[in-house]
Amino acid sequence: MYHKQKTIRSVLLAAVLALSLLLGGCGVDDVSPTTQSASPTVQTTLPETYQPDTQPETTVPTLPQGSELQVRFLDVGQADAALISCDGHHMLIDGGNRGDSNLIYSVLQREEISYLDMVVATHAHEDHIGGLPGAFQYASAGLTLCPVTAYDSDVFETFAAKAQERGGGLTVPQPGDTYPLGSATVTILGVNGAEDTNNTSIVLRIDYGETAFLFTGDAEREAEQVILDSGLPLGATVLKVGHHGSDTSTTYPFLREIMPQYAVISVGTGNSYGHPCEDTLSRLRDADVKVFRTDMQGDIVFTSDGKTVTAQTQRNQNADTLGPVTPTEPPETQPEEETQAPSQEEIRVLAWPETVGQNETATVTIQGLPNTLYSITVHYKSGPSSAQGLEDKTSDNSGQVSWSWKVGGRTSPGTFNITVSGGGETLTLPFTVTE
Repeated sequence: MYHKQKTIRSVLLAAVLALSLLLGGCGVDDVSPTTQSASPTVQTTLPETYQPDTQPETTVPTLPQGSELQVRFLDVGQADAALISCDGHHMLIDGGNRGDSNLIYSVLQREEISYLDMVVATHAHEDHIGGLPGAFQYASAGLTLCPVTAYDSDVFETFAAKAQERGGGLTVPQPGDTYPLGSATVTILGVNGAEDTNNTSIVLRIDYGETAFLFTGDAEREAEQVILDSGLPLGATVLKVGHHGSDTSTTYPFLREIMPQYAVISVGTGNSYGHPCEDTLSRLRDADVKVFRTDMQGDIVFTSDGKTVTAQTQRNQNADTLGPVTPTEPPETQPEEETQAPSQEEIRVLAWPETVGQNETATVTIQGLPNTLYSITVHYKSGPSSAQGLEDKTSDNSGQVSWSWKVGGRTSPGTFNITVSGGGETLTLPFTVTE
């Protein structure tokens, strides 16, 4: 959905990128779970979206009055997760690590999203699919896309079972497939570009008016080249940088075709892989891309009206996002960020017993407001539980509070609810008792 627009900037940029093709880098794969709060508080207004010069002229459809597209990149540490909403329709791309399942559940619950038009598992690694069972625990999905239907890991088997139960099973898409999402269109650009698991990543573009968002999973240079050779349009306003900023992704030829104005790197603070790599940051600097990073800025939310894009960051509006990775946050700011995280008066689940057996101990841990009284009610078939350990408690200075109790040997098996209240908020969690 782009108009062809040749500019001096693009010609000069292409020359810079061509001269820089010999640069090399660092880093390989995967995971180190970290979770953060999910509600942005710092807003930055971005200039009008760049219209890439690589696409043929097309007629941009008129958007309905009041329509908008929101793309929320969730801070799930050294992992990926993004929630996209358009005109009351929703899709989830990846879900972080297994430990992020509760976070994904909480985000959908807070946004009251009980149905997802699509869930996309870009590839089978844990840092992309591990938290998706949490999504299926709260919401059902009309379609679940994945590059494979089988993979040798317990995490994948759990995800696949949940997708079968609540997401219509697993569907392997093909390049060129399109799907509606409200007034937006989702187009598959690449899948199973090479045998390596990262290179099986689903690469897709979401078009909305004159703007577009490109998601690349962990696709590396081999998969990028396959997409380039396909001739499918790549131009996008916002790029989700591949493989957490590893130098194995976001090659110069690929970046030159996308010509993004903004980019997001989903990466964990002080990760052991050195992501994002300096070579990747250098390419983005050469391309004059405005970069956002979850390790420095938390959740990042873009909103498009079809012509312009605005962005909100959870913190650190003026962070040096093109600077080197540091192992820890500056000591002056990190304690403040930790205590401010729950200030949006929400309850965030850190742990809860999705499944617990009779005569076993269950534990619920939440993050809320500091030094605030919270209550918990466990609803069984026979009524509210009076088990020891379920008394009202006051959260500590960081806002955390935890309850543990024993499930009775005569408790009826089934799926029940746990309700946590405090600080003006109420959270309901499902859990299953087994024999």
